[in-house]
Amino acid sequence: MFNFDEANKKGKEAMDTALKSYSDVSKGFQAIAAEAAEYSKKSFQDGVSHFETLAGAKSLETAFELQSNFVKSSYERFVSEATKLGEMYADLAKTVYKPYEAPIAKATGKVTSAVATAA
Repeated sequence: MFNFDEANKKGKEAMDTALKSYSDVSKGFQAIAAEAAEYSKKSFQDGVSHFETLAGAKSLETAFELQSNFVKSSYERFVSEATKLGEMYADLAKTVYKPYEAPIAKATGKVTSAVATAA
């Protein structure tokens, strides 16, 4: 027999889980956007500063050295930032998946045992 109280309880739990998940996703994307905006701002400021320094170079060798150092440091900052953003996305995915982990494991266990029983 269908139990309406149990169905109502399960529906409420599912809705609460979904709302919490949406909240976590929103917070995660806001943090990622803030980090990306901060990196872009810093990168732009570094580029302007470098251009000013490069414009004041007295020789071609000095300009080449300044440019080489800038490119190297910019690349290192980019790799560092890309790694950080990748970790933020991975953490967000783990956070979003967490509420669904137990129900999925439970359902998978039931399916596995049903298949084993049928075989």
